[in-house]
Parts: sequence; C-alpha cells; structure tokens
Amino acid sequence: MRALVTGGAGFLGSHLCEALLNRGDSVVCADDLSTGRLENVAAFQEHPRFTFLRADVSHSLRVRGPVDLVAHLASPASPPDYHRLPLETLAVGSRGTENALELAAEKGARFVLASTSEVYGDPTVHPQAESYWGNVSSIGPRSVYDEAKRFAEAISMAYARSLGVNVGIVRIFNTFGPRMRAEDGRVVSSFIAQALNGDPLTIYGDGQQTRSFCYVDDLVRGIVAMTDSSETGPINLGNPVERTVQELAELVLELTGSGSPIEFHQLPKDDPTRRRPDISLAETLLGWHPQVSTEEGLHHTVEYFRAHRREVSAAARSIAGAQFEGTPSKVAWRDAPAMAKLA
Repeated sequence: MRALVTGGAGFLGSHLCEALLNRGDSVVCADDLSTGRLENVAAFQEHPRFTFLRADVSHSLRVRGPVDLVAHLASPASPPDYHRLPLETLAVGSRGTENALELAAEKGARFVLASTSEVYGDPTVHPQAESYWGNVSSIGPRSVYDEAKRFAEAISMAYARSLGVNVGIVRIFNTFGPRMRAEDGRVVSSFIAQALNGDPLTIYGDGQQTRSFCYVDDLVRGIVAMTDSSETGPINLGNPVERTVQELAELVLELTGSGSPIEFHQLPKDDPTRRRPDISLAETLLGWHPQVSTEEGLHHTVEYFRAHRREVSAAARSIAGAQFEGTPSKVAWRDAPAMAKLA
C-alpha cells in the first residue's frame, strides 16, 4: 500500500508513518512544520519507501502516482498551538480536510480522518460513546479546534454520501508518548518537563477533573486497524482507564523521583471536567483495545524526555507562560529547513 499521512512529522503522524513503513507500506509524509518537526521523521529520511513533502494542505495537496490511503492527521492539536494558530487550525480542519478528501476521491483511496474527543466538549454523558452529540461552545476559546474537527467530520461524511469516498473517522482521546514536544502545553509533557526541571507542577482547577491517557503505540495500532477496515465510524480510540489530573501529577513525581511541589491555578474557560471513552465499537468492529498501562507508557515517555534534557530545560519558560488546557501560549516556533526529497 502507498499511504499519504498529512501532519506526518507531528507527534502522532510520525508514529503512524513508522508503523506503516515497518509493515512494508510506502509512505508520503506531508507537513508544513508549523507544529511538526523534521527530527520526528529523521530516522526515515533515507528509507527507500519514505518521501517527505513539505506542504500546507490548507492551500493545496498534490501527490504524483498512486495513493491507496489518505490518513488526515494535519492540525495543531494542543491548546497552546491552536490558540497561537487559530485561523490556521480552522483552515486545516476545513479547506485542508476538503483538499485531502479531493485527493482521496481522485486516487480512489481510503480516507481516514483523525478527529478528536473534543467534539464531545464538556460532556453531560459519561463515558462518551459515539452516539453522544456533544456539549460544545461554538464561540469559546477552544472552539477553533473543536469546531474545525466537527466540520471535518461533517465534510468527510458528505464526501462519503455524495461521492462514494471510502471514509473512516476515528475520535482520538488524550494520547502521550515519545516525540511529544516538551513545550507543547499538553498535561503529560508539561508535568514531566516541570518535574525533570524541578519546577512546580501546575494544575489548573482543583485537580479532580479526569482524563483517560492512551499510550501512542496503542493509539497507532487503532488507527492502522481503522485504515485496514471498511468501517466508517466515527469510532473512539483511547484508554478507558480514567484518572484525575492530580493523580497523574503524583504519578509523574513518583516516576521521575522529583521533589517538585504541586501548584493549583484557576481552571480555564470551557475546560472539560470529565473525559473517558466508551471503546465498545473499537473492540467489536476493529478488535482493538489498549495494551500498555498508563504507568508503563509514562515510564517510556519520562525516559524519552530524560534523553532530551536540553529541550526540556528550554521548555521551562514556555510552560510557565502557558496554561496546558486553556490560555494562549507564548511559545515561539523555530522553523526548520525542508528536506530536499519531495513527492
């Protein structure tokens, strides 16, 4: 199979590229490097079945030759990123998704959309099943991401119904693991970086809001299972083991051996108070369920950050200026040179 992965140099995208290469597929990785990083795919740069395409899929998307799969992962995904890039987030969810769908229609390819648990908003139903329509503010500070993904789902289904595109939608719940950026503002990366730096772990709210954390290897297995299926979805992918943010902070302190204190700050507007996937459909239709515990996944992630201490140290100021679930970050992105090898 020849696969196109949009956002392929990002955290999740690079792991998906690696999984597809490892099983013998050819991969075209498209990324504009606004939040992705070349170092995430550096190990594949010379791979004979890997091609890097530097492109903003919101503007255009052209790939020469056959394409059997379009996996659309391109989007800022952490709150600091989509607050820093609000118009770009809306554009990639709308125009970018349509460009990816047009390519899939042209090539006769399977199209898999990486949607998000954020389509459920601050849920009034718990756990969240795919039948739940959500509780989302269309004008709140998180709406640029939430509504971009909701539109992406809508246009994907319109292409499926109107043009017969082979569409699959996965709704991804909180995922973590190696290749996360230390300053990306997500709760796992922020806690680990703060703990390794000896800085206070910042919890927004009383720490009793819950999340369900899925290790990246498990999540990618689920995406691959969806690409190989004929299911349309949407299908939830995530770890149904629910824990509070304070429990996560205490676990990170234990795994890092850090003596950092925990500080509590005001909860940002529209921050979901509970999040847990119902994965019954994934288990039944894809034969998928998580296999890596949160503790084991955190151990691997801590070791990754320990091996990238310069980045972790540099992230301290950025994390201090950003609320991981709410207000805009002041993170400055350092653009990277493009690879010469293009699709």
